[in-house]
Amino acid sequence: MDFTGRDVITIKELSKKDINSILTAAEKLVPYARGDKYTDLLKGKIMASLFFEPSTRTRLSFDAAMNRLSGRIIGFSDPGGTSLKKGETLADTIRMADAYSDIIVIRHPLEGSARLAAEFADSPIINAGDGAGQHPTQCLLDLFTIKTEKKKLEGNNVVLLGDLKYGRTVHSLAYALSLYGCQLTFVSPKELKMPKEVIEECRSFGIEPTNTTNLEKAIKDADVLYTTRIQKERFPDPEEYQKVVGSYTVDKALLKNAKKDMIIMHPLPRVTEIHPEVDYTPQAIYFKQAFNGVPVRMALLSMALGGKL
Repeated sequence: MDFTGRDVITIKELSKKDINSILTAAEKLVPYARGDKYTDLLKGKIMASLFFEPSTRTRLSFDAAMNRLSGRIIGFSDPGGTSLKKGETLADTIRMADAYSDIIVIRHPLEGSARLAAEFADSPIINAGDGAGQHPTQCLLDLFTIKTEKKKLEGNNVVLLGDLKYGRTVHSLAYALSLYGCQLTFVSPKELKMPKEVIEECRSFGIEPTNTTNLEKAIKDADVLYTTRIQKERFPDPEEYQKVVGSYTVDKALLKNAKKDMIIMHPLPRVTEIHPEVDYTPQAIYFKQAFNGVPVRMALLSMALGGKL
């Protein structure tokens, strides 16, 4: 499959064949991501890393991925130090980054910003998160994690927990898991239910998600518990946030109701939704999940830039 020059804006623009190809490439790149092997696959290539919004794992794992491929990185993690402070438009910033690089990775607080960037750049654009919209590379590393840990993607029983209204990771993931025929249960406060349009997308693949507020019941038959933070920064009204913060906490007591081989995932950062005591249980794989961002993003960068192992 020739992926050269393609943008990655939403998971929906990737076919099942595309996703499988990316995950297969990521699997091959794991030893390179760990530093056990060396490659100069993208030597001479430049990635522009444009982060208009705070990030730890996404930004650092993209940087690590490009470094592991022997490419170079330009960009910023604080737009306050750029010409945006002088009134420069996003379109003009993208035009400049396009002139200086071979591929652009962008995170922006406004939904649709990555799509806009793709209209003004000739280089491939990778969406590293746009507001409450899409986060396709997080979705891909989540799929890679499930496939690696559960030995398959098809047919898993997956519980998505937490902020399902504003959480861009779960919007992308619900769609992708439906593509693979997974059984889905959505657990959230009533104020943070999964949007209707996401549920309709699941139904278009023949998946009928279960909606509930009862976490203890939901996890009894789960293969995967995907926990999300209730995102204060997405709430237009701080009082509404205070009503739902701390609604759920995953702790050892809760895990007594779960299968021993259930895995617990989280896109991170976490606040109070997973108790630190859970870190030491065999079910906790969220730090492995964070590492998996490196081989998956290595795969995307190399494929978009025409590199072949």
